[in-house]
Amino acid sequence: MTKKTIGIHHITAIVGHPQENVDFYAGVLGLRLVKQTVNFDDPGTYHLYFGNEGGKPGTIITFFPWSDAYQGKIGDGQVGVTSYVVPIGAMEFWENRLERFNIPFTKIERFGEQYLEFDDPHGLHLEIVEREEGEVNTWHFGEVTPDVAIKGFGGATLLSKQPEKTAELLEKVMGLEQVGKEGDFVRFRSSSDIGNVIDLKLTPIGSGQMGVGTVHHIAWRASDDQDQLDWKKYVEGFGYGVTPVQDRNYFNAIYFREDGEILFEIATDTPGFAHDESQETMGEKLMLPEQYEPHRDKIEQVVLPFEVRELD
Repeated sequence: MTKKTIGIHHITAIVGHPQENVDFYAGVLGLRLVKQTVNFDDPGTYHLYFGNEGGKPGTIITFFPWSDAYQGKIGDGQVGVTSYVVPIGAMEFWENRLERFNIPFTKIERFGEQYLEFDDPHGLHLEIVEREEGEVNTWHFGEVTPDVAIKGFGGATLLSKQPEKTAELLEKVMGLEQVGKEGDFVRFRSSSDIGNVIDLKLTPIGSGQMGVGTVHHIAWRASDDQDQLDWKKYVEGFGYGVTPVQDRNYFNAIYFREDGEILFEIATDTPGFAHDESQETMGEKLMLPEQYEPHRDKIEQVVLPFEVRELD
């Protein structure tokens, strides 16, 4: 049996104050807050999900906001850069928008593509690239209209302590295709039209340290529960230790740490984010899993209040 993931399901990061997080990803980047819930392992902390209008896999970035946590360090064993894809012709809009909100950026070229590189308020490295592929995001927020809106992930840049081992994993286990090498990067591609491009840095830069401004893990797509169980058995067959299935309410998850020390998750596309509230009202109120609903009053007193607000 050989398997191939079609691409990224979501990326999860640690950030600071939730209002700053929401202002940036909704107010500046124009993403939809598709779910506000809590960290199932630490219910005194939010787990916030941002994506396209439908909250589809390949568009979702998630956050654990810890306002009093220490600053992390981006380095080996992490996702170094999260890449967003926008429609062809949208780059000028995003240059002007970042300037308007006083967000410094640089322009670079990699594998023949032009990128805008910038950081979020808590130090996460982000970039924007134009591509034809990927469906239009119909979410309209502030001055971010569908013709320029972020479609979802372009992909990610991985920083590994053992790049050769990570490259082997991406190709031989996860089923991505190596499509190019340029300078200090090798590029891999999956079959999806979004969340499908992974650039791996070939030279280690030094160990990262988990904290605010760092990515906690990257999640790959499994179509459903059976596909995920097949993945678990398949990955274990290569000698990796894989966790039991974890119920995350909106998907099921399994985890393993690859040889370069990046934490990988494989998450199911189903059931999605609209099964406990309507698609029209997703993200408007705090949703709790069944085990925490009896403690709602206590949880709501602990988590910091925030609001989704237009900044234009």
